[in-house]
Amino acid sequence: MDHLPHGPFLVALDGSLSAIKDHALRFAWRGRGCEASLVDGQINLAAQAGWVPYTAERPEARSGAFAALEEMPGELPQGWRLRLMPDHKVRLEAAVDLHGAITATTLVSAMVGFALALDPYLDRLESAGMASGAEGTGSVKT
Repeated sequence: MDHLPHGPFLVALDGSLSAIKDHALRFAWRGRGCEASLVDGQINLAAQAGWVPYTAERPEARSGAFAALEEMPGELPQGWRLRLMPDHKVRLEAAVDLHGAITATTLVSAMVGFALALDPYLDRLESAGMASGAEGTGSVKT
């Protein structure tokens, strides 16, 4: 047997991982949902960075939030992307190209590196008036 199935992965004798099916490893950082997935030799990482407040919740915070969203793409590390989703969620994404085998160690290392690199951007979004995952859902309560 040259591969051992383990969850959504096949693990080779050398410890390298390959995806059996579409999947994502989910984790949380500072109260925000994050995920990592393996696609075509790269690790795709994403974080639910916050929510632009709705007008009914905090109208005074919206202009600062949108101003921060305009400025941030130029401040992000190379290969990172900021997306404003239709439901006003803000998502930060990064892809890590790997040369060679992807092992559990490289996957966890990429996840930890991404989480630590998120901190200044999460702080910036919070200071601009965006709600974090720890503060609420970003939806109007009726």
